[in-house]
Amino acid sequence: MEYRNNVTEFILLGLSQTAEVEAVCFSVFLVCYIAILVGNLLIMISVTCSQLIHQPMYFFLSYLSLSDLCYTSTVTPKLIVDLLATRKSISYNGCMTQLFTMHFFGGIEVFILTGMAYDRYVAICKPLHYTVIMNKQRCDAMIAASCAGGFLHSFGQFLLAILLPYCGPNEIDHYFCDVYPLLKLACTDTSRIGFLVIANSGVMGMVTLVVLLISYGVILYTVRRYPVENRRKALSTCSSHITVVVLFFAPLLFVYIRPATTFPEDKVFALFYTIIAPMLNPLIYTLRNMEMKNAIKTLWCRITGCQ
Repeated sequence: MEYRNNVTEFILLGLSQTAEVEAVCFSVFLVCYIAILVGNLLIMISVTCSQLIHQPMYFFLSYLSLSDLCYTSTVTPKLIVDLLATRKSISYNGCMTQLFTMHFFGGIEVFILTGMAYDRYVAICKPLHYTVIMNKQRCDAMIAASCAGGFLHSFGQFLLAILLPYCGPNEIDHYFCDVYPLLKLACTDTSRIGFLVIANSGVMGMVTLVVLLISYGVILYTVRRYPVENRRKALSTCSSHITVVVLFFAPLLFVYIRPATTFPEDKVFALFYTIIAPMLNPLIYTLRNMEMKNAIKTLWCRITGCQ
């Protein structure tokens, strides 16, 4: 039996149906989004306007902040507006655009985090060859590969979703358009499509996870022979990255690396990788990093004219 797509918009059920809860969420997420904008822009400008841009770790960090900014902006502004709206709707085209851009920038972020793990591996395990291996051409190529990988992942998810027929109902039990909630609305058998969605996310998730685990496994094996002080210094350069990876990857893997189904808890886990992680990343990378603090201080002095 053939189905036609006669849905022109979707209704987003959001985080809550209670007005009081939505009012509180509006205030909290508005503050979070402002913090995301300020924090990530500050890192991008501070790194770009200083000598840190020539160091691979900070070069990747500036692009990570850019991807954070773009990634959260595909979801958070719409969520904030909807928290005050009586009717939370998104057009069919808007929904598919949101799905594509979210997975595109999310994919880029996953690959950049993986590239940063490789950078730390080279810095600690092959320090004498670091400047040769992590040269500008290789760093540029890794960013280009991250963008290409993000596009391929996103295009696969987008293609699978847009080929499905939607003939009602049109209520999405989420605060943004994503593949799994859309599969529930399709008026056809989605078991094969669901498998392809899992394969798409699973391949990317598992490959990057394996690379991360191997990188840090080799790092830990290498530093065990270092004197205590050198070991502590080496591991401190990795601690920020590990924290960011756990904050971003753990909820992401829970949502996407499993059978194609949805749970009420998915919305809570989604908050971690769409809002909380992009907000905390600038803090994590600056609080214990003297070079970043100095770069921000120098930028502030340039703006204010202080000595």
